[in-house]
Amino acid sequence: MLEEAVTYPPGSGYPLYLTAKRYWLPEFEANASDPAALTLLCLHATSFHKESWMPTLEAIFSLAVTEDSPVKIREAWCLDCPNHGASAQMNAAVLLQPEFFLNFSCEKYAQAAHHFLSVSPDQGARVDFRTRNLVGIGHSLGGVAITMLQAIQPLFPFSSLILIEPLLSPAGSHHLRRLRELLVKGAYERRDVWPDRQHAMLTLRSRDRTSKWDPRILQIFVKYGIVEHPGARFAEGAYPGVTLACSRDQEAAMYRDPDGATKPMQTLNSFCRMHPVHLILGNVADFVPKRVHQVLIDGRNWASTTSIEGAGHLIVQEVPDRLGKAVYNALAMNTRLRSRL
Repeated sequence: MLEEAVTYPPGSGYPLYLTAKRYWLPEFEANASDPAALTLLCLHATSFHKESWMPTLEAIFSLAVTEDSPVKIREAWCLDCPNHGASAQMNAAVLLQPEFFLNFSCEKYAQAAHHFLSVSPDQGARVDFRTRNLVGIGHSLGGVAITMLQAIQPLFPFSSLILIEPLLSPAGSHHLRRLRELLVKGAYERRDVWPDRQHAMLTLRSRDRTSKWDPRILQIFVKYGIVEHPGARFAEGAYPGVTLACSRDQEAAMYRDPDGATKPMQTLNSFCRMHPVHLILGNVADFVPKRVHQVLIDGRNWASTTSIEGAGHLIVQEVPDRLGKAVYNALAMNTRLRSRL
């Protein structure tokens, strides 16, 4: 799988750096002149980063290049939330300003995605996304943000959405209040400083939740989700050495967002009536209560709903290969739906 890193500096009234990566296979270059070929936009979950999608994309891509595959992919773009991943380091000073400090939300990730798509070729953009057949893919926070994106003007022409364990609660945000409290508590209690990446890996492998992650995800998180501690340069190589790219404060701020679980519902309902929207859930209710999942499933015109056996909320981290197959199946279903029109 090939990749290209892109960084857009603040500009055009937007105050934050944006970091993204483009992923593709050499075989996809044959699809460059096909207007129906898909451009995937992937948004990650809270406390993670754009590279989290790599194993899932590898699984999707491998299926897309089989001889009998109906799915044509041009490329995939993965975007960091501006207070996560590589973006968080670049935006560190701005994130301390009142507009953003302890005040980052799902909607701000959606706004970041809209600005990323809006950068024009004469401003240094690699792609004119208005000419692309866009499919939005979002996990947890990313599922909320990719839905909110569909209501931000001017609209971009997404042909389909794939929502993976989105933190949406149609019956009201109070159904997730206890979950939010636990997540905020966990954000502040988890270890966030290590002497080096090797010690960080040992911690991740020993924790019950992170020990369930795919080994590739563990390696990727240690490489991209952990960064040099700001104080390390003054400590002459002593402790502290590395820390989380998404700080405790920024992670907790995302969980405290009071409207993220409910505000996108009208947009989602409208989009479902006009375009295929696929829902992928884990069948282990380790984060989101089953009753919230059931209310989300009911009353919406989903193109498909998939439950992945043995997976919890962190499907991207736990079972990326099986998730990749489920996403690929959704893309193939879209192709079949279009062929009937």
